[in-house]
Amino acid sequence: MAAPEVAPTVAVKFFSAGTAACVADLVTFPLDTAKVRLQIQGESSDVRKRYRGVFGTIFTMWKTEGPRSLYSGLVAGLHRQMTFASVRIGLYDSMKQFYSRGSGDVGIGTRILAGSTTGAMAVAFAQPTDVVKVRFQAQMRLPESGAVKRYDSTISAYRTIARNEGIRGLWKGCVPNITRNAIVNCSELVTYDIIKGLILKHKIMTDNLPCHFTAAFAAGFCTTIVASPVDVVKTRYMNSVPGQYSGAINCTFTMLVKEGPTAFYKGFVPSFLRLGSWNIVMFVSYEQIKRGVSRAKDYWNSPG
Repeated sequence: MAAPEVAPTVAVKFFSAGTAACVADLVTFPLDTAKVRLQIQGESSDVRKRYRGVFGTIFTMWKTEGPRSLYSGLVAGLHRQMTFASVRIGLYDSMKQFYSRGSGDVGIGTRILAGSTTGAMAVAFAQPTDVVKVRFQAQMRLPESGAVKRYDSTISAYRTIARNEGIRGLWKGCVPNITRNAIVNCSELVTYDIIKGLILKHKIMTDNLPCHFTAAFAAGFCTTIVASPVDVVKTRYMNSVPGQYSGAINCTFTMLVKEGPTAFYKGFVPSFLRLGSWNIVMFVSYEQIKRGVSRAKDYWNSPG
C-alpha cells in the first residue's frame, strides 16, 4: 500500500525551491549568459553585431573566450537562487493563504497579489547577488583586446562594487528589478498554478511529471512575452558604469530613442529558451524534491 501524501511544511517548500532553482541554473546558465550578452549588444560600439542569435552567441563566446565564459557569474547566480527562489517560490503558498485568510477558494487576484509580494520580498534579499551575476556575465574575456577585467572573483566583485559605488551600488537597479520580478513571479507562479489546477480539475493528467512539465512550459512562454522589456532594462542598468544612466527611466528612454522599441526584445529567443527550460527543470525538480523531503521528514519523525 502506497504511503499517504504528506503536505510539505513552509520550511520544506523554502528549501526545495532554493535547491530546485540551483539545479535549473546549473542546466540553463549558458542560455542566460547568452541572453545578457545579446541584451547589452548595441550599448557601445565595441560589442555591436558581435553576436547573432543564441547559439551563435554561445559559439562565439566558446571560441573567443573559452567554455568557462558561459558560466561566468555562476557562483553569484547560485547565491541568488538560494535566497531569491527560496523566498519568491517557497513562500508563495503561504502568502496565498495569508491574503485569502485561509479560505480554500483562491481567486486569480489573490494569486497575483501573492506572487507580486513574494517577488518584491525576494529582490530585497537577493539584489546584490543579481547585480554581481549580471556584471560577470557581461564581462568579456578577450586577451587580444587588452581590456582589464572588472572583477576577479565573486567576493571581490561584492567588495569592489561596495567600495567604488557605495552600498547603493549593490542594490543598483532595485526598482526595475522589483518591477521585473513582480511580473515574472506572477507570470511564472500564477500561470503554473492555474494551468496545473485546471489539468487536475478536469482530470487530464494526474499530479505527476507530465502535468508539471506542461504547466511549467506554459509558464515559461507567458513569462518571456510579458517580462522581456523590463528584463532588458534591468540588465542594461545593472551593467552600466556610474553616470551612464541617471536611473531606470532614463535607461528606458535612452534605449527607445537610440535603438527603437525592438531593443526591448533583444535576446528574446535565448530568454524564451532559458525561461522555458529553466521553468521546466525548476518546477519538475521542485515538485520532486518537495515530496521527497516531506516523506523523508515524516519517516524520521514517525514513532518506531
